[in-house]
This record gives sequence, structure tokens and C-alpha cells, in this order.
Amino acid sequence: MEADGFVRKRRMTAETAGSDAGVAGASAGAEVRWLGGRFWGVSESIVSSLTPRIGGESQLESVDVVCAAQDAQIEDLEPDYECLPQGASTSTHMLAGAVAGIMEHCLMFPIDCVKTRMQSLQPDPAAHYKNVMDALRRIVAAEGVWRPLRGLNATAIGAGPAHALYFASYEKLKKTLSDTIHPGANSHLANGAAGCVATLLHDAAMNPAEVVKQRMQMYKSPYRGVLDCVRAIWQREGPAAFYRSYTTQLTMNVPFQVLHFMTYEYLQELLNPHRLYNPSSHMVSGALAGAIAAATTTPLDVCKTLLNTQESHALSSSGQSQGAHRQISGLVHAFRTVYRLGGLQGFFKGVQARVIYQMPSTAISWSVYEFFKYGLTKHQHNNMRIQHIKAEG
Repeated sequence: MEADGFVRKRRMTAETAGSDAGVAGASAGAEVRWLGGRFWGVSESIVSSLTPRIGGESQLESVDVVCAAQDAQIEDLEPDYECLPQGASTSTHMLAGAVAGIMEHCLMFPIDCVKTRMQSLQPDPAAHYKNVMDALRRIVAAEGVWRPLRGLNATAIGAGPAHALYFASYEKLKKTLSDTIHPGANSHLANGAAGCVATLLHDAAMNPAEVVKQRMQMYKSPYRGVLDCVRAIWQREGPAAFYRSYTTQLTMNVPFQVLHFMTYEYLQELLNPHRLYNPSSHMVSGALAGAIAAATTTPLDVCKTLLNTQESHALSSSGQSQGAHRQISGLVHAFRTVYRLGGLQGFFKGVQARVIYQMPSTAISWSVYEFFKYGLTKHQHNNMRIQHIKAEG
């Protein structure tokens, strides 16, 4: 009841911003209420369903013999992270990854909205921002408190399955390739290769949600809500529009994720060599890895944003609003348009917002992922120990 009261108060605040802001605020407010209900239900289901049968797997891949002996002798001691089963189940990686992805994208969504606006090549005069905080302040003041959250539910729907595939495939391939390339030790080559494959699966699931999200984030977005945006894109541009930026996304995300995973694993070797559950090391490693990868791949992100949004001012300025080429399609076309309209500086529009977004974003993602992986694996370990004791008794 308190949460409903809070949402109503915030919605009343948004409605005072004007008729246009009221429409945007109502749409985003509905998305937040929808997401809140979903999140509450998911949280309850996770807490109530931490059983050894998560995902249908009857048991984990392997159990450390030493830890099993210690558990039999001292039943009341909680197992250390390094004494947990060596191979956590794929379903554990998927569930932990899904929760991490949803939390990462939802908590950082307002900054993501600012990043999209600041990457605009030919922004409306009312949408020129000095920096991230100036953008947030002006968006809220002019368009309503809910405006930076429009498109949030589309992101949440896409982030869950995308990150489940992302982390599960990464963990599986990293272990398989590391055992082949460098048995018994960490392999940076294996980390990078696993990150590449994980990116292919993640982007295939996430790209349509990215298109819808960025269209709704743009200044004076004409869409009433997510379904209206999906319907309009489908009718006017066809289903291919949802994957127009896919190759660009991969071109950007493959080097991004290679740098991201290799930097994260390298920092973990330095800060957490025994690979214990250490929240501070996961957070610091994730933040630094995200910042380095984000700054390096900003030019490709600018091109991806242009392909996703099909920015009307950019199309008219480049003489493409009429004639045979009414859309910007392909990475080469996007690069030419960015250079023509913004020069070399145009490729780094929004770099500050991108780094500010990615640092906490990857820190949150790794922290939440490692926390859930640790919690689920420990719970499975404890259940297997109890079953072993009952069987012996």
C-alpha cells in the first residue's frame, strides 16, 4: 500500500509538468508500476524456490571431495566460497545472469536515456545539454519526472533472457576453453573467445528491445508507449528494422566484451587471486573493466544509436529524407553520416555519459551476478549435504 501511495504521489508530480509531459509521464509511470509488480513477484518466487532442482538439473556437475569430508565432520559450519561445488549448474548461471541484467539496466536507465540524447547528431535546440546532470535536471523540469524512464519495461523484458544467455554461455565456454588451452589456470584467450560467443547470443535477444528503448528515449518521441512503438516500427519499416543495427551492435559489442571480460578476469587475478566471494573486488573490477571498454568503443555506439533511432534531423541534414534512400542502413552508411554531420568529434558524442553509465552498470552486473551465483550454489550445496546425511543415516 505504501508503494502504491508513493507511485500515486510521484505521478501527481509528473502531471504538473504540462500536457505533453503528462502523456510521457503517464506512460513511463505505468511502465514503472508494471516493472515494480513484476520485480516484487520475481523476488518472492526466487526466495521461495531456491531448491536443488533449479532449471530441472538433479545435481551439480561435481562436488569437491575435501569440502564434503569437512561438511560431514562439522555440519554447522557454513561452506566457504572456494569450497562450494566446482561446477555450478547452467541454470544457476542463467538465473543469476537474468537478475543481474535486469537490475543493471533498470538502475542505470536514466543515465542511459541521457546517453541516447547526447549522442544525437542534430539535436533540437531544446535538447542541447552541457553534461549528464544538466541533462537530467532539464529533462525532469521540462518533460516530467518520469520522462527519463520511458521504455524501461521494454529493456527489462529484453535484459532478462539476454543476460541469462550471456552469462551461462560465457561460464560454460570459458571453462571448456580454459581446460583446453591452459588446464588448471586462467586463460585470457579463453575469456576473450567466450565473451565473443556470449555477445552473439546476448545481442540477438536484446537488439529489438534496444531499438524500442532508444526510440522512446529521444526528445519529443511520438510514441505513446512500448506497444505503440513496436506497432509503428513494424508497420512503417518492417520487422527488419528491429535488427538494422545488429551487425553494428556486434561490431561494437564484440571488442567491448573482449576488453570487458579480459580486463575483469585480469583484475580478479590481482585483487582476488583465490576467487573467493568478495563483493568489493567484483565491484571494482567490474567498474574499471566497463569504463575502459566503454571509452574505447564509443564511436561504434554513436553509429548504433543513429541506426536505431533513424534521427529525423540527421536524415534531413544529410539530404536523405527524400528519394531512394530514406533510411540510414549499415555501418558504413552510419559512419559516413556521422562524419559528414559531426566530423571526428561526432564519433565521441556522449562519451562522458557512456563511461558514467557503464562504470556503475558493469559494477552492479558483476556484483549481483556473483552474489546470486554464490547464494544459489551454497544453497544447492547445503541441500546435497543434507540429502547425503539422510542417506547415510
